[in-house]
Amino acid sequence: MSTVRTIKGIELIDEALYVPAQRSDIQLHVRHRRPAAMTTFSPQRTIVLVHGATYSSGSLYDVPFNGISFLDYLAAAGYDVYALDVRGYGRSTRPPEMDQPAGQHPPLAGTDDGVADLGSVVDFVLKHRHLEQLNIFGMSWGGTVAAAWTSRNNARVHKLALVAPQWLNDQPTRIDSGGDPGAWRLIAVRETLNGWLSAAPEHARDRLIPAGWFDQWADATLAEDPWSQSHTPGKIRAVSGPIQDIRDYWRVGRKYYQPADIRVPVLLVHGEWDIDVPLAIARVLFSELENAPWRQWLEIGESTHMLLLERHRMLAWNAIRDFYDRDYHPE
Repeated sequence: MSTVRTIKGIELIDEALYVPAQRSDIQLHVRHRRPAAMTTFSPQRTIVLVHGATYSSGSLYDVPFNGISFLDYLAAAGYDVYALDVRGYGRSTRPPEMDQPAGQHPPLAGTDDGVADLGSVVDFVLKHRHLEQLNIFGMSWGGTVAAAWTSRNNARVHKLALVAPQWLNDQPTRIDSGGDPGAWRLIAVRETLNGWLSAAPEHARDRLIPAGWFDQWADATLAEDPWSQSHTPGKIRAVSGPIQDIRDYWRVGRKYYQPADIRVPVLLVHGEWDIDVPLAIARVLFSELENAPWRQWLEIGESTHMLLLERHRMLAWNAIRDFYDRDYHPE
């Protein structure tokens, strides 16, 4: 089912798609947005996005602050945009173990599953649009998923953009509180504000997120897990597979993929106050993207790991659009 909305004077098709995963019992929810007037489709103007380890694509990419979301922005800029929810997130199939006590099962939906689900959606879009390539975007854990999939499928990727992607880090991370992670975890959404703001210097915290934005984001995020409304009000479920992968790979110096295997143009966007992916970590990853035909780094000042949802979000949005727009060929 699709609807038509007008953003910045441009009519956009907005629809929810469901794409079969490799497992027949899993359906992947995909938010699709494009200009209503778009009649021709190309690798250069097609983007598939994947989210991070805790929040769905709806939470990270489709909250319309001041009337426009990141997905709206990309579509209004002339892109055919698809944002998937990995199994266990958002409106995609929740594994049945998520309806049972978390301690009864091992961590669910790790990076292997994320890569497989991204591949399923890319396969769908390429077939649907009769294309051989498209653009990929990922944030945080989604950056791992996007980069790993690209490293194994370069011929199918036009460009790759990453925001604060994971990389090797032997320091404790906020997402991993220790102990048995269980199959899934509960996130008290409205209680995350202090942790979000704490990444910024104290003098800047009152201006990091404009007034009303956090509550709008929290409402949208809670709506991504309707189960929580009746079972755990104020909290959403998130799978623990990505946390187990932090322990099995990133904390112990094991690379889930080889950046040198990526052979497409890459943009890396990072926030000055990102304590989840510190600057030194992102710099190492950037240096290892040595076989990309060209690569670009963008540092956004006064921004945290959640920079796409903050005061300076337009600096990142514009840079991501410009990266995909640019027809650059090194001399």
